[in-house]
Amino acid sequence: MTTYEVPMMKRKMKDIIKVPGSKSLSNRVLLLAAKSEGTSVVSGVQFSDDTRHFLQSLRDLGYELEIDEKNYQVTVHGCGRDIPKKKATIDVGSAGTGARFLTSFLAFSDGEYEIQCSEQMKKRPMKELFHTLEDLGVSFRYLEEKGHLPIKLRGLFALSDEASSEENELQAEKIAQKTYQLELDISRSTQYLTAWLLTFAGSGVVGKIRVTSEKKTGTYIRMTMDLLKDFGVPVTFDGDTYVVDGREPIKVQDYQIEVDMSGACYFYAAAAILGGEVEVENVRRDLHQGDLKFLDVLEQMGCKVEEGEKGLRLKSPVETNHYVIHDAEGKERQYRFPVLHGVHINMNQFSDQALTLAAIAPFADSVTEITGIAHIRGQECDRIHAIIDNLSTLGIRVEELEDGIRIYPLEEAAYCDRLSITFARQGLNKHLIHTYEDHRVAMSFTLTGLRIPGIVIENPECCRKTFENYFEIWDELQHD
Repeated sequence: MTTYEVPMMKRKMKDIIKVPGSKSLSNRVLLLAAKSEGTSVVSGVQFSDDTRHFLQSLRDLGYELEIDEKNYQVTVHGCGRDIPKKKATIDVGSAGTGARFLTSFLAFSDGEYEIQCSEQMKKRPMKELFHTLEDLGVSFRYLEEKGHLPIKLRGLFALSDEASSEENELQAEKIAQKTYQLELDISRSTQYLTAWLLTFAGSGVVGKIRVTSEKKTGTYIRMTMDLLKDFGVPVTFDGDTYVVDGREPIKVQDYQIEVDMSGACYFYAAAAILGGEVEVENVRRDLHQGDLKFLDVLEQMGCKVEEGEKGLRLKSPVETNHYVIHDAEGKERQYRFPVLHGVHINMNQFSDQALTLAAIAPFADSVTEITGIAHIRGQECDRIHAIIDNLSTLGIRVEELEDGIRIYPLEEAAYCDRLSITFARQGLNKHLIHTYEDHRVAMSFTLTGLRIPGIVIENPECCRKTFENYFEIWDELQHD
């Protein structure tokens, strides 16, 4: 097992950081470009495990792509409504976007396909999306566990040599149909809805999706709707039903992917707990991404956000506390860290940052309560359990709520001294963070290790899913 030992930062931050493009936007734009009727150049693409699986899946379906990783660019030769290969096997890896988007896309086709995935993705929820396939009459079968990938399917419009003439007549009627209606529960994932919004775009039909869950929308849904409008696809929402007019072809265009706000948040959070300031290139207040709201949380904790030369700049609170901390070897070290305030916040609309806030909450001067995140139990891992497990093992008080967590502040100098004594008694000088192979657990708890000595991240390679050079950036910052 490989590990990454997080070195305590011995300086305030005063850095300009460059992070990759948005994975969420990359996969959405790549699919729309493939469905357009011409050639599109997509710039700022994030190259990571998730996007590489998505790109390879498009290639396995017969799409012609020119990939230039050095310049973060992909040229996509779109095929309109036609998927080049009528029979293929794809592997979406651990990408929830790839799994959901491509399942609905291939279900609404005239081909036969097998969708494989990683062991991690096999455990993630897909049931609600499969219900829509059943409602439409798509023929598919589970290859392993019911309600989960992998599956094999025959697209809604595929005619079969083995089917009876009556069955093929029914298929012909489906092909002639001009409007399709679905009902969908998005309480566990808004990716189900995004999948069908993207599928109906440029499909030649009108798609109507009535959302049956209490949750009707979200930041990622609004991102998708804005993106569809950018590509010339008419889409509306009346508070209950989404309507996509897919009769017009998707507009061919070159597209610049936004910077990945999810990745940027880790560096803003680091400045908040270490002191100083940080600027992340190309982060603007008008980004489509919901994680931009995390900057509002940091402002509530006492930070200040302003326009910088290359992107938004965050400055830590001016007020600081002085700490004398003994490290694992017993050496006395002196630090001044910013005074952050605890917050009570509903993070339902930007829940990817719940882990980030949880990782820095122990350094606040009062209790932090995060709610609206019950659904993160079903993501790459049970993220609420991962937070409680890792904070509790570190000796930090944390309580599980029905839809979130409550985290108590620590007496930092005394805590770190106790930790050093514990390490010494056990003959240890490290504490292992269990990542559960979840990239966001690994990246978030790296922040905790910037202020608590002896933190080691298990399986840092899991960050390849969305942010390949994350730890390289931290190593560079340590030596600046």
